[in-house]
Amino acid sequence: MSAQATAAGPTAAAPAASPPGAGTGGPRGRLQAWLQARLPVTDTQPLTQRNVYILPTRAGLAYATTLVVMLLASINYQLNLGYALTFLLAGSGIVSMHMTHNTLRGLTLHLRPPRPGFAGDAVALEVLLTNPGRTRHGLGLRLQHAPPASNVWCDVPGQGQQLAHLSMVPAQRGWHAVPTVVVESVFPFGLFRAWSVWRPAARVLAWPRPETPPPPLPSLAGSGTDDHAARRGEGGELDGVRPWRRGDTMRQVVWKKVARSGELVSRETCQAPSRELWLAWAETHAAGTEARLSRLAAWVLAADQAGLACGLALPGQELPPGQGDAHRRQALDLLAGFGLPAS
Repeated sequence: MSAQATAAGPTAAAPAASPPGAGTGGPRGRLQAWLQARLPVTDTQPLTQRNVYILPTRAGLAYATTLVVMLLASINYQLNLGYALTFLLAGSGIVSMHMTHNTLRGLTLHLRPPRPGFAGDAVALEVLLTNPGRTRHGLGLRLQHAPPASNVWCDVPGQGQQLAHLSMVPAQRGWHAVPTVVVESVFPFGLFRAWSVWRPAARVLAWPRPETPPPPLPSLAGSGTDDHAARRGEGGELDGVRPWRRGDTMRQVVWKKVARSGELVSRETCQAPSRELWLAWAETHAAGTEARLSRLAAWVLAADQAGLACGLALPGQELPPGQGDAHRRQALDLLAGFGLPAS
């Protein structure tokens, strides 16, 4: 059973084109790049003892300092109750450390295949958390280079699953690697922070951003009608006949021949040429490759919204005319990969 995760802050978002350690120079950047290279690349990541890390938080360090002061005061003044309180609080801190670590250990993270989007727009990333044990509370997920305040927080029910929603913003068209994901928890007291770092293998396809406002569509090809074909399309008795096929209407059935022969036959009609729209690279009249692709993307969307069958003609590539969501996606995919190295 899946439920949508609740977010305590804005949705995490980071440009996908940024390489690991981008924006950090010097030894720290090289260290981050080295650590990134050692991470396995997979869309399904089990969290085990080997990849879950834990350190005290600032609150945890302050807590430990307070315990040391209480212990010194108890020794100095020989306070038996002071000893009892100090060791009771220390035991509680040790138990909370194990609880924080166990909040992550045993979970399995799975990234669903991301859907394509337009360059510059947020692309949704759906992470499914599977919990084989007890209920887990206070899990935060974010992209690695996003600020901690952008964590998406969720609870995972016992023996169940939870869906967390992240997002990334591809700056340019083409294929982009999904950024590294960080999952963390400070449950229950915030004294310790347990975290794990995960590199998904999936990639996101970014389509060219459509030109706004969209320019007018080019003229239709094949819109002229043939008078003789139109007259034959009316289905007179002089038309040819053929055996009846599933899908023929009752008006196409030649009832006189059916009455004589007892076999269902239909009129053979000629249809007028269909109105097909070709979206050609040469007709964009825009400056630069990206501007031309942006205009073609706007035309593809406009033709799909108008219900027109359209084809796409690019230098060295061509997509036959068609309609529907699948054809629209094929056209946008072709525009997204135009001129880029084969992936």
